[in-house]
Amino acid sequence: MPAFKIPFNGYSVKFSPFYENRLAVATAQNFGILGNGRVHVLSLPPSPGAPIVETAAYDTSDAVYDIAWSESHDSILVAAIADGSVKVYDTNLPPASNPLRSLQEHTREVHAVDYNPSRRDSFLTASWDDSIKLWTVDRPISVRTFKEHAYCVYAAAWNPRHADVFASASGDCTVRVWDVREPGSTMIIPAHDFEVLYTDWNKYDDCILATASVDKSIRVWDIRSFRVPITVLNGHNYAIRKVKFSPHRGSLMVSCSYDMTVCLWDYMVEDALVGRYDHHTEFTVGVDMSVLVEGLLASTGWDELVYVWQHGTDPRAP
Repeated sequence: MPAFKIPFNGYSVKFSPFYENRLAVATAQNFGILGNGRVHVLSLPPSPGAPIVETAAYDTSDAVYDIAWSESHDSILVAAIADGSVKVYDTNLPPASNPLRSLQEHTREVHAVDYNPSRRDSFLTASWDDSIKLWTVDRPISVRTFKEHAYCVYAAAWNPRHADVFASASGDCTVRVWDVREPGSTMIIPAHDFEVLYTDWNKYDDCILATASVDKSIRVWDIRSFRVPITVLNGHNYAIRKVKFSPHRGSLMVSCSYDMTVCLWDYMVEDALVGRYDHHTEFTVGVDMSVLVEGLLASTGWDELVYVWQHGTDPRAP
C-alpha cells in the first residue's frame, strides 16, 4: 500500500492490539532536537492500493519519542514526550478533550513507553533521567520509580507472561531485569560494550530476551544463564535502534537501524538474516509487527514516511 507522508520525522510506530487496520505514529520536528511533536492515528485501507488515512492527530509542544496502545481500552494511547511528560489520549474524544492527562514527573526526556500485556492497567516509562517509572491509568502520580541505571534508560519491556517482571535497556551498556514486588533489580546483564538502545522479550519463551546496541549487533539471552548470549546477530551497518520478537513465531525478530534498513531474523537458524528492506532514505527508528495479522510490518523514520507491508512484498509497492 502507498506510504503515508507525515509532516515531521518519524520516531515510533505501533499497531493497535484491538483493530487490525489501526496504527499510531510518534513524530518529532527537526529530528527531535528542537521543536514540536505530533501523534498520528492512522487507518489502513480495506484494499492494498488505496491510501492510508489519518483519523486523528494530537500536537505537542515537544518531540514525541514513543507511543503505546492501552491493552484494556481500545481508544487509549500513551505518549512519551521530550519535555519529560507522559500524555494519555482517548481517540474517541474530540481534540479539545485531549490529552486526557499529562503526567509530569520525569526530569528529562521520556524515551519509551510500554503497556503491561498481562495486567492491562499499568505501563512503564523509560527516561533520559536514568529512571523507569510505573504508572496505572487511573492515578495522576506514578506508583513507583526504579533508579539503578547509571545513564539514560532507552527502553523498558514487560515480560509477556509474568505481570510483575520487566527488563530495561540503558546507555550504561546493561540490561536489568526487575520484579515490581522486589526492592531492586533482580538481574544485571552486561549485554554489550556500547550503549543498549532496546530490549524485548520472546513471546513464546519468557526466559529469552533480545538486546539491540550501538555496536551494530543484536544479542539473544537466556536469563537462566546469561554469562554469554545464545547468539549474536550481525548484519546491520550502524547502530540498531529497535528489535522486536514476532507475536506469531517464537524465533522470528524484526529490527531497524540507523543504516536505514529493516531486517528480519530467525535466531534459531544458521543464516539468521531472513529479510532486509531498504525502503527508507533516512535513519529508520520505528518498527512494529502486527499482533492481529501475521507477517504485517510497519516502519517509520527520519524521511517523514510511514510504510506498512506484508513480509515478502516490496514496502514501496503501491
